[in-house]
Amino acid sequence: MSRPVSPCSASKRRPAASILLPLLILLVVVITLVALGTGRYPVSILDILRFSAGLIGWSQLEPAQFDLMYNLLVEIRLPRVLAALLLGAALAVSGAAFQGVFRNPLVSPNLLGVLSGSAFGAALGMLLGGNWLLIQLVAFACGLVAVGLALAIAHAFGQGSLIMLVLGGIVSGALFAALLSTVKYVADPYNELPAITLWLMGSLASVEIREVLWAAIPMGAAIVALCASGRWLDALAMGDDEARTLGVPVALVRYGVIGCATLLGALTVSLAGMIGWVGLIVPHVARLLCGPGHSRLLPVSTLLGASFLLMADLLARSLADSEIPIGIVTELLGIPVFLLVLRRVRRGWN
Repeated sequence: MSRPVSPCSASKRRPAASILLPLLILLVVVITLVALGTGRYPVSILDILRFSAGLIGWSQLEPAQFDLMYNLLVEIRLPRVLAALLLGAALAVSGAAFQGVFRNPLVSPNLLGVLSGSAFGAALGMLLGGNWLLIQLVAFACGLVAVGLALAIAHAFGQGSLIMLVLGGIVSGALFAALLSTVKYVADPYNELPAITLWLMGSLASVEIREVLWAAIPMGAAIVALCASGRWLDALAMGDDEARTLGVPVALVRYGVIGCATLLGALTVSLAGMIGWVGLIVPHVARLLCGPGHSRLLPVSTLLGASFLLMADLLARSLADSEIPIGIVTELLGIPVFLLVLRRVRRGWN
């Protein structure tokens, strides 16, 4: 029989925060450079650095070469690279925050129905023939409505307890999943239904730089707010009564975290469609690296999520001649990673 793994020995195997965070930042930078240089027309990292230096006036490039690099790197590849970084960070940190609030490592950002609501809103916008901006707005609004419905059910039947929040999320998610199926059923099978189905698989191909920049403002604020709530989430992990004795405003923290995570989930779906597994898998990997303390877990999850989704997008546009929906890639990557995490956790149980 194997000996149990003590917390002290497990903590010794984890890298220190002073080393881990710089390493993860370096990983994000390296993957970003690789993603910018990868495509039908490959660009070396050295050429990317030369172009970057020329862009800020530190060196001179030939006008024709500068225009070519600007069109390729800035106008074509940079928007989806920035979108992958932003959305990956958003999904991962919202998943870690939800798991902390509900004290359940199997919780995902869709617990309260935000992803189902946003998916229904986008499909409804496509069915009504709206433009892309209208589709995004309807998707965002329906995601918020889905979470609002879950919270209303929880307060109506259980004074907002954790178990009733979970049950309210199940009801809300099932309702909007049924509404989504209804929209798909009545959609034109030759034009509207294929567009809805393809969008629900997730893609960063149609994301524009102005959309990313506008979304980066609220999403960046929500990510920073969640990362700053680590100590409060650690207090909530001990139970509501213990947290109150430490002076933590339990209801304000819980609903503040839910609000920030809901905002991130709704904006993610409205920009790129359904992208699964990131909010579930990445926090587990982050716990193996830095432990369960949310003060470290949330920033580590943010950086890991950005790297993971950017790597998935890189594979989505590189594995085949035609681009693979990124939602499929994250599922294919997430399953073996989840099994490896389970194996590692089970080894610690024995």
